[in-house]
Amino acid sequence: MRRPSPLFRLQALLLAVLALFASEAALAQGVPLKALGRFDGWRDNALIGYGIVTGLAGSGDTRRNEVTRQALRNVLSRLGTAVGEDQINSRNVAVVIVTATLPPSANPGDRIDAVVSSIGDARSLAGGTLLMTPLVGPDQRPYALAQGSLTVGGYDFEANLNRQQRNYPTSAVLPGGATVESAVDASIVKGDGSLSFLLAEPSFTTAQRIASAIDAVLGYGMAEVRNADEVTIRFNRPRGQLAAFVSQIENVAVEPDGSTRVVINERTGTVVAGSDVRISSAVISQGDIKVTVTSENYASQPSFIGGFASDVSSLIVTNTKLEVDQGGQDAVLTFPNTSVGSLVQGLAKARVDTRRTISILQALKAAGALHAEILVQ
Repeated sequence: MRRPSPLFRLQALLLAVLALFASEAALAQGVPLKALGRFDGWRDNALIGYGIVTGLAGSGDTRRNEVTRQALRNVLSRLGTAVGEDQINSRNVAVVIVTATLPPSANPGDRIDAVVSSIGDARSLAGGTLLMTPLVGPDQRPYALAQGSLTVGGYDFEANLNRQQRNYPTSAVLPGGATVESAVDASIVKGDGSLSFLLAEPSFTTAQRIASAIDAVLGYGMAEVRNADEVTIRFNRPRGQLAAFVSQIENVAVEPDGSTRVVINERTGTVVAGSDVRISSAVISQGDIKVTVTSENYASQPSFIGGFASDVSSLIVTNTKLEVDQGGQDAVLTFPNTSVGSLVQGLAKARVDTRRTISILQALKAAGALHAEILVQ
């Protein structure tokens, strides 16, 4: 097998460098507008329903649930069977709440996923089948029908007071089990003939950049900043060109404003900061004192206790040992005006661990040297 020539390796290296510069140039040009928010009116819709799951192997609701017996009687009566309350004594049925999310644009016959959750005292929904359940919106109108076999990601078995459970078997998923019955067409054009773009992260700087970018593409005065989280766009074309108009807008490249926020996860020791987070000149003296107290208990047992001196008992003696460790990773560092990234790199070179770095960032914020919002998770 022939080895690549030096010229070939040089060409491959140059191509890799050019690709890196091209990717950095693309990032410098900004991100598509559709990655920064959404158009007002284009949103998902929540659906909810109340139904019955049958076919459970004795893991359904108990007889104590009056709601279950009443719901089963209603279903059987609609199917032409009349039963009394004393005739229903089965644990193969459970009452559930069914939820689903209706997309912004849906047509009759489309399939969507549904989530089923028990509201009684059923132990498991494994092996169950959801009966036809209407899913209604906030206006109490039915938009979908859910029915089908459930998919449960767990189990719950019990025998002779022995019980084994995995995950949460009282919740299940119905993949593609809900059928859309009413058409939903989201409207993003307002009555005055304008569109509103809502920012996911409110920022006046980002909103102004969005308006300027849209004006550069569509013409001056087409976009206006209404608030830190809203930009209005004039729609001066025929209604049939709405799709092309929105497609042109949502692909406009915008460079968002940097986030002045530091996110700290104390459980994992993770620190994430925006690129524009700055730190004023500061001097950091870092060190700790660790105090350890160790107690050891000893029992003093007399050898003549076997019947000659009944009034003598054992004696517990406690020895306490105190240790003070001043720490071996003390550091005194001076930082000029810098960023959080440079600070963290400097602390890492001084062998300051992540937990102490988090404490230093919190202390800098309290001292007024860290110009950003700290979010502790």
